[in-house]
Amino acid sequence: MDTPPVVSLASLEGLLKEKINLLSNDFEKKHGSLPQFIARVPGRVNLIGEHIDYCGYAVFPMAIEQDILIAVQTREDQQLELSNLIPNIYEDYSCELDKFEIDKGVPQWFKYCLCGVKGILENSSKAKSELRGMNARIYGLIPPSAGLSSSSALVCATALAFAHVNKLQFTKQQLADYCARSERYIGTEGGGMDQAIAMLATQGTAKLIEFNPLRAHDTKLPPGAVFVIAHSLAEINKAASSHFNCRVMECRLAAKVLAKLHGINPDSVTRLADVQFSLNKTLPEMASIAGLYLHDDPYSKEEVSKLLDMTESQLENKILSENTRDIGFFKLRQRALHVFQEANRVWQFRDICNSGSTTALQDLGRLMSDSHHSCRDLYECSHPQLDHLVEISRNHCLGARLTGAGWGGCMVALVAENGVETFINYLKENYYKNLPAAVDRNLEQVVFATQPGSGAAIYNL
Repeated sequence: MDTPPVVSLASLEGLLKEKINLLSNDFEKKHGSLPQFIARVPGRVNLIGEHIDYCGYAVFPMAIEQDILIAVQTREDQQLELSNLIPNIYEDYSCELDKFEIDKGVPQWFKYCLCGVKGILENSSKAKSELRGMNARIYGLIPPSAGLSSSSALVCATALAFAHVNKLQFTKQQLADYCARSERYIGTEGGGMDQAIAMLATQGTAKLIEFNPLRAHDTKLPPGAVFVIAHSLAEINKAASSHFNCRVMECRLAAKVLAKLHGINPDSVTRLADVQFSLNKTLPEMASIAGLYLHDDPYSKEEVSKLLDMTESQLENKILSENTRDIGFFKLRQRALHVFQEANRVWQFRDICNSGSTTALQDLGRLMSDSHHSCRDLYECSHPQLDHLVEISRNHCLGARLTGAGWGGCMVALVAENGVETFINYLKENYYKNLPAAVDRNLEQVVFATQPGSGAAIYNL
């Protein structure tokens, strides 16, 4: 059974052990005794394949060193006691297992923990009355609202901890699936990439991740490839606005309209990949079809309803998510073009990694730059600060793009191994030095090089 590993703390050394010791000592001050174990889940950087997982297409992420750690102690009752190492920013929260709800209002930090618990509750082989609560203290080292999956890592870490407390065994794939589904309770219609890489990551390799069913393939990056992550310091929480879900709905509507125009029952498709499968076309062919059959001007709700033979009320209630029902116009052609072209770039990226080509780094960089242009122009999920960061990096790295949901957050840049320090210093001098948001920030946590890290694990004390 491919479950997350359970590791003895005694076998650890280096920075991770230091972080665990810090959290354990803090937990003891809070609760009067040491935790029984630590649950760890990493953040991630998506190298290419943005906004396509929820359309049914493969993505190419890797885990990073920054992580969520949760120190845990089993309780004898059904109380959840959640606290954070930074209490002046994140207030304590407590509830009982059978008495909590996750509303879609302000996305407070503890709601992500509750999503993780709910994912396990819904799939537990034990009766709810048999389950135990826990004292959990969280130490988050993934920058929030940066596009590095801090929210999903918190969901996954809490789910992993709660399952371990109750001696429930699930495979990595099951945990990824449960967490992807349960995170939607907070209102985000994600596709599953973040949870999949959190659980399935392997030290030293990136992953090509496919969905339905979930499959992950190790992919070695070319020699000399280093990825530098740089935070634009423009922050956005995707659960706090309708931007993210609007794009999900635009892709869903594009899939249904394309299906209808090709004689396919639109009720049978929800994702653009469903349409491709039904038509048996390649990704470049699907991009051509989207360009031919969908018009450039935004579609009104009235026009989409007529195309799908339904009323506007039916469209709102059957297809649109709760926080997108007030949107009046949808850009279908642009979103579909991005998805089909970006999905094709993912496979090109994988093929280049496997090719052994002497121009592999340059070719990967070109794909990353193309991806950013598509995210900026077709998907419109970038941000002026992020575009500026990518633009000033252009002649100093092999390629750069936004990573994560967008609308702020981080850039990932491909840099040759011997140029990493020079590139980071260049960004500090030419981007962060005169940026008000960077004042008094520890730039080592804002711009840093990273290599593929390991996935979720339990560390016994």
